[in-house]
Formats: sequence, structure tokens, C-alpha cells
Amino acid sequence: MSLNGLASEAVHVSARREPSSNVDLTDIADALATANSDLLGPPRRAGRRARPHGEALHGVVADLRAALFPTHFGPPDVPPDATPSFIAQRLASALPALQEQVRRGLLFDDAREYRDSAERASRAAELTDAFAQQLPAVQRLLGSDVRAAYDGDPAARSLDEAILCYPGITALTHHRLAHELYALGVPLIPRLIAELAHASTGIDIHPGAKIGGSCFIDHGTGVVIGETSVIGERVCLYQGVTLGARSFPTDASGRAIKGRPRHPIVQDDVIIYAGATILGRVTIGRGSSIGGNVWLTRGVPPGSRITQAQIRDDLFDGGSGI
Repeated sequence: MSLNGLASEAVHVSARREPSSNVDLTDIADALATANSDLLGPPRRAGRRARPHGEALHGVVADLRAALFPTHFGPPDVPPDATPSFIAQRLASALPALQEQVRRGLLFDDAREYRDSAERASRAAELTDAFAQQLPAVQRLLGSDVRAAYDGDPAARSLDEAILCYPGITALTHHRLAHELYALGVPLIPRLIAELAHASTGIDIHPGAKIGGSCFIDHGTGVVIGETSVIGERVCLYQGVTLGARSFPTDASGRAIKGRPRHPIVQDDVIIYAGATILGRVTIGRGSSIGGNVWLTRGVPPGSRITQAQIRDDLFDGGSGI
């Protein structure tokens, strides 16, 4: 039976199951099919039915994670001298699958219209090749993150524990992969990869955020890092930290202007404790410590120690404070 036949049969079956209903399901189905037609856009977007697939991207990330950490996410019987071969095998699985998802994602590029499917396939191949070239750099960054987690948490008994158990490492693995795709201008795919980590860890990092090496996200649940955030080296964030925007510049029609820097800059060696919220394009100076549950909309100089008590006293005293 054709899809149209199945749909028609489904409507008739539903109608038979509700003999007392006076609702015309055919009319409702027609209305739903034509609702929000502005979201479809030009006719070329009909191809968006072949959208990127979340399960396929989950498999891509799993293969890439095994290539980045073969001892931890590969099979236990791979001898050390066979590790390069195993990594090549996982890359041979991951990269073609990623290329297909990128090809599909290019249908969602509002900045460029591809003339035909061959052009889109060629561009997807170029982007995937460029991404693959960045994987050694991604691995070095993730290695620094793992060491930061181990060094920064007295509860960590080994580097292996940090790799296998820490949600912050999982989130940063997804982020560092997604960020490379974002930097290459790949539409939609980076955000989907970021949302895979968000769903599993509760850590929400926009793929556009720039995060330096040796980042440690401890516990992590509820951490939010906005698109234009810039985080330096050796930064530690605890659970519930928000690096967000204070306001959104708008155009003449009231729509938010895309891409404007609007999130914090966190310099090297900063610690931000649980529940702190930092909003706007403000700079947290190097070596500063931001206390738990602090609400901050102003920058602070290097070496600052900001607590709730300081902010409360500043408000009551009417001074310029921090």
C-alpha cells in the first residue's frame, strides 16, 4: 500500500474507533499539513525531509570517541601495536557517516543555496576532510581536560575514571567535536551533536563557544555556556553555572540580531562555583574566583574574589563595588 493509502486508511480507522465523535479527522489532518507553511520556505526545502539523523550522529560520535580514546572505548582485546589500525577502522566508519549527515545538513544552510545534489555532496566531502584534519588537535585538548579533571578532583582515583565516568568529559568531547564543525560553517549538525551531550549530561554548551585547554566541569548538571562565550585555559566550572546573555540586540523589526558577542569572556585560571550566573559581554579577569550563587553583570579585574556578601554590601552601600 502507498503512503497516501496508509494515511487515508489511518484516518478511516481512527474514525471507526470513535463512532460517537463528530470531529472530521480529515479536515484536521489537512489543516495540520498546511499549518506553519512559512517554516518550509522556498520549494528547495522540500528536500529537508532527508534531514540529519540523531541516531546516526550518535553512532558517529561513538566511533570518534573510540578513535580519540581507543583504550577506553575500544574492544578490550586490541593489542597496543594494533591501536593505529583500530583507530583507522573507527575513522573509516565515522567519517563517511558524518559526511552523509553533513550533506543532509547543508540543506539547512540559509546563507547559501546549493545548485544541485552533486555540489552539496562535494561540499560535504570538503568539510568532512577539513574536520578530520583537526582531530589530533581535538585529542590534545581533550587530554588536557582529562588531566585537569584528575588533578582538580580529589575524588578521582585515576585518569581512566575521569574519561569513563565524568559527565564533564563527555560534554567536552561532544563540544570539541561540534565546535570544529561549527568553525567550518557546517549548519545544524554541530547543534545536534551538542544536544546529544545536553540530553545525557545536563550540560548545555553551544558549539560556538570557544573553550581553552585544561577545562574542568565538575559535576556539571545545569551548566549553560552560551554561543559567544570565550573561556581561557585552566578554567573550572561547577554545577549550575550560567555564562549567558544579558540582552539581545534587535533589528528594526524587533528580531534578535544573530552572531553579536553577548556572552562572558572568562580568562585563564578562573574558578566559578556552583550556581553562579554571569551575564553579558563582561570579562572575568585571570585568576579570579566567583563564589556560589553570585549574580554578576559586570566585569571584574584579575585576581578578584567575588562573593554574595560583597555584592550585597555593594548594593546596600551604593558604591561602585566590584
